[in-house]
Amino acid sequence: MRAVLGSCDDRSSASPVKILYHHRTQAEDGQAVHIRSLIEAFQREGHEVREVALVERSTEAAGAPRPKAAQEPTREPGRWSPWALFGLLPGFVKELAEYAYSLHASRRLRRAARDFQPDFIYERYAFGNSAGVTTSEALGIPLVLEVNSPLVLELSRTRGLAFPRLARRVENRIFQRATRVCVVTEVLKGMVADLGVNPARIFVTPNGVHPELYADLDRAAARRNLGIEDTTGPVLGFVGYYRDWHRLDLVLDGMATEALSTAHLVLVGKGPAEDALRARASQLGIGDRLHFAGTRPHGEIPRVLPAFDVGLVPAINPYASPLKLHEYMAAGLPTVAPDQPNLREVLEDGRDALLVPPGDGAALIEALSRLAEDEDLREAMGRAARRTIEERELTWRGNARRVEAEVRSL
Repeated sequence: MRAVLGSCDDRSSASPVKILYHHRTQAEDGQAVHIRSLIEAFQREGHEVREVALVERSTEAAGAPRPKAAQEPTREPGRWSPWALFGLLPGFVKELAEYAYSLHASRRLRRAARDFQPDFIYERYAFGNSAGVTTSEALGIPLVLEVNSPLVLELSRTRGLAFPRLARRVENRIFQRATRVCVVTEVLKGMVADLGVNPARIFVTPNGVHPELYADLDRAAARRNLGIEDTTGPVLGFVGYYRDWHRLDLVLDGMATEALSTAHLVLVGKGPAEDALRARASQLGIGDRLHFAGTRPHGEIPRVLPAFDVGLVPAINPYASPLKLHEYMAAGLPTVAPDQPNLREVLEDGRDALLVPPGDGAALIEALSRLAEDEDLREAMGRAARRTIEERELTWRGNARRVEAEVRSL
């Protein structure tokens, strides 16, 4: 490691570091936001970043001007790529192709590392991808592996795995060989430690937010943006890709009660649950109070969140760090969310959120009704949520500093 990695106790005098950032992400969703935001945060901290990726990221997906990260050359726009056919492959072939990507990525990473001479490699973990650890070991460069979910467990429950034993073995070895592993929650840290990784090599960097984007918020303009400027009554809002398991149906059930008879639900995003939600709202006779606002570039989210009175996280998996939660909090919104350990790492019930037992429709309705009826409570909890973001540095730059401190400690 180069001599510039000095003491982590004096950030103002520490020299910048060079970071080789690798990912295999193609989706234009929260993953892309995370990648772009963290690269930008590293750069705002004064560090130099070179990105090595399967495909070039879209600036619109990140919602902000593309950070001026040096990028390892990618294919020319419009040029055919074999990865374009990936979605057409049978399941077991796709799985083998994901493992095979490691060979392709390793060559590119080693070439980039020899040219760029990074202080460390930062890699967003992807299923079957061992390129980071093999490059780290071959060239003697530390690897920080970012793990957002236990993918073998997650994929086995969703798409299914053709070679589950191989998948578990490969994932465990990748986690154990990384110099440092950063995870998004303490819950996930425990899960990774259970796979044989020394807890001392694991640290937490939750999802973050750029809080400066949430200054001078304009409620009236936000409601015009969403087409709900004439709405009366409290607005309950959800941002993201919604599926049945997000349990927005419980919110609709609540809106059919007397306590929430004037409440509106606004969904910013899209998802496969839309038809079911429309049908449920029609059945309950509340279709005029359910608003599908469609997708928005991520950079527009700070301008639409002020339209909400309450942010919703009706359900979430037990190890996630919801991006939407940090954005609600930065916008000064109280949140109603499940009372589970990964969310209690960020939220305090009664201070900046109301937490309810997961899946308990009656408790969810009671919490929503309480906030709907009490504007002073909403404002107080919203202010507390914003303070939580600032005081605990639940920001992308805060995460960049956490990563930097871990690497400097080596």
